[in-house]
Amino acid sequence: MATRLPTFYLSHGGGPWPYMGGEARRHHAALEASLKELPRQLEQRPEAILMVSAHWEERDWAVMASATPPMVYDFYGFPEETYRAHYAAAGAPELAKQAHELIGRAGLASHLDPARGFDHGTYALLAIAYPAADVPVIQVSIRADYDPSAHLALGRALAPLREEGVLIIGSGSSYHNLRRFFRGEERRQDSARFDAWLRETLTGSSDVRTARLLRWDEAPAARASHPQEDHLVPLHVAVGAAEHEPGEVIYRQEDFFGAITLSSYRFGPA
Repeated sequence: MATRLPTFYLSHGGGPWPYMGGEARRHHAALEASLKELPRQLEQRPEAILMVSAHWEERDWAVMASATPPMVYDFYGFPEETYRAHYAAAGAPELAKQAHELIGRAGLASHLDPARGFDHGTYALLAIAYPAADVPVIQVSIRADYDPSAHLALGRALAPLREEGVLIIGSGSSYHNLRRFFRGEERRQDSARFDAWLRETLTGSSDVRTARLLRWDEAPAARASHPQEDHLVPLHVAVGAAEHEPGEVIYRQEDFFGAITLSSYRFGPA
């Protein structure tokens, strides 16, 4: 019998960084170390991975249904070789159908997408955590309205999959303001202030956590850290799937690219 797996919210870093070298790769050294440790935080090898990536949004929920997902090179200005990167994990059509049905039973509109491929929110993480690409993977989109209550509801709908050995990961970034990312002292202060609120919220009482996440935009430096919350709402899915279970910081870095505070979290049993 499968053990109920924890869920994760992971900051995925910048673009296709695992397929790069030099300074870009060195900036990700601490994140890379944390991702290499992720499999060791699980009591068993996952039967499959369900990834909710910030880089796939639809009007309603969509579920990747391909048995052999292609690659999506959804980034610009990176070295030419990164556009040939390939993460060769198999899809999981039966799991996709099951996820689609669970979402529908929760009263949420969704559809199966047989053409969608892996975006860098998925393979930037899994290329490090599961480099052999030997665990089947599906993606579920975020919804374009970014409604926090709806994303929590999506997590609740998907939660039963944890009992079947499915690892649910929300892939985003705890700070995502690209206009300020590489300049200005504000980025250091804003990311630190929002990260402190996030840590207090996610590692505190689960009874309070959901209410605070519904009003996340009232947090210190919330909109300065997330002018658009596409990289935050995967967190709500991960929390919804483990709503009453403890949260723990598994990665925190105060000097990502020299100034940004980033963090990642686990919810549920270690």
